[in-house]
Amino acid sequence: MFIPVVMAGGSGTRLWPLSRANYPKQFIPLCGEHSMLQQTLLRLDGLKHHSALVICNDDTRFLAAEQLRQLKHIPSQVLLEPVGRNTAPAIALAAIETLEHHGDDAILLVLAADHEIKSTEAFHTVIAQGLELAKQNKLVTFGIVPTHAETGYGYILRGNVVGFGYDVTGFVEKPNAMVAEEYLASGEYYWNSGMFMFKASRYLAELGKHRPDILTACQAAMSDKAIDLDFIRVDRDAFIACPDDSIDYAVMEKTSDAVVLPLDAGWNDVGGFSALWDVANKNEDGNVLQGDIMVHQSSNVYAKTEDKLVALVGVSDLVVVNTKDAVLVAHKDHTQNVKKIVEQLKRANRPEVTFHREVYRPWGKYDSVDNGERFQVKRITVKPGAKLSVQMHHHRAEHWIVVSGTAKVTINSQEQLVTENESVYIPVTAVHALENPGKVPLELIEVQSGSYLGEDDIVRFEDKYGRA
Repeated sequence: MFIPVVMAGGSGTRLWPLSRANYPKQFIPLCGEHSMLQQTLLRLDGLKHHSALVICNDDTRFLAAEQLRQLKHIPSQVLLEPVGRNTAPAIALAAIETLEHHGDDAILLVLAADHEIKSTEAFHTVIAQGLELAKQNKLVTFGIVPTHAETGYGYILRGNVVGFGYDVTGFVEKPNAMVAEEYLASGEYYWNSGMFMFKASRYLAELGKHRPDILTACQAAMSDKAIDLDFIRVDRDAFIACPDDSIDYAVMEKTSDAVVLPLDAGWNDVGGFSALWDVANKNEDGNVLQGDIMVHQSSNVYAKTEDKLVALVGVSDLVVVNTKDAVLVAHKDHTQNVKKIVEQLKRANRPEVTFHREVYRPWGKYDSVDNGERFQVKRITVKPGAKLSVQMHHHRAEHWIVVSGTAKVTINSQEQLVTENESVYIPVTAVHALENPGKVPLELIEVQSGSYLGEDDIVRFEDKYGRA
């Protein structure tokens, strides 16, 4: 038995505009009907393990909780990082939490939430091998058997045989093309997958030996943790004081007990659109076409559209992505530079770097359909039994038109039910709330009008999700 620890932080900037800060790639169904996070958990089916511990940030907590809820047979906890401090501190938080509930012999399987693995059977075999080595107090990392001379990954150099694996002789940074060819030819190097297995107690002991400052900060952060709904919150100030470092630098490169297990299971970290094209199903022209797309004399294209027809004529080796509020066109050989566009968006303080037009909330979601001077139109979906916060606006009035379902609306303490094809008006400064008392999703159109329509013009008086 082991405890899966799924690292679900990160922003996935090379997959913009699909992936954004508040809806990063691990929450998107890139390689099937389930999101990358969900696939990571489903991949563990058939292995004996305890409930998973998912680590994410505060902004994506409700997204993570909703996706875990959809996997009804996988009860999981969500541990929130107040800020990003890299993998060594994040895993330390998980190890401390695990020791409290499972004791010194508890074994962690640390996984990234955004990897694709085609052969679940091969993955399970190597995890079983890792479990045996972890029981022997080894710190196991999983090295991907390279299929080509990749320059975008770090490498692990193997040493002497240890069980099903090898001693780790060294970790190597991303090489140039010539060096990568040498690594591939030698047969002694593996891609660094970022997946690990070890006893929680052994990891903390090694962290205390090599980076006691990180261990001390994480212990302080966990000493004053709080339970908030389905989430574990650590002490913010204590964790902010924690140094930033990866598990490779902090522990794995320094410990004498590191072991690498070769993993040959069709692994891909889906780090960019070229990788996404690699793992997707293609037609006879090598095209990956998702959505309403028409092509003529085009080949080796990755094209995805959300809400409108996209036509491609006489093009090849392109990535074309259309979302509701942005379009990306890039050559497949240059998709690693999509993050440069994200950097420009950040400098310009553009909302597209953080939000999609469709924004998820704990109660459901809203889609900003249209906006202009002094007005904004949203399509709002409220989950059955969910309720928005009791709130008030200083600068805007709202009209709600119910499309389907039934809304329970409270305006200045007066309750009413509003059903399909009915509407209600909420004046400026009126204290109001919206709830779905039914068994099916509530769909409504909201028309806002006023001098200021920003999301920060919300005064919350009461909120079941702790945001008041």
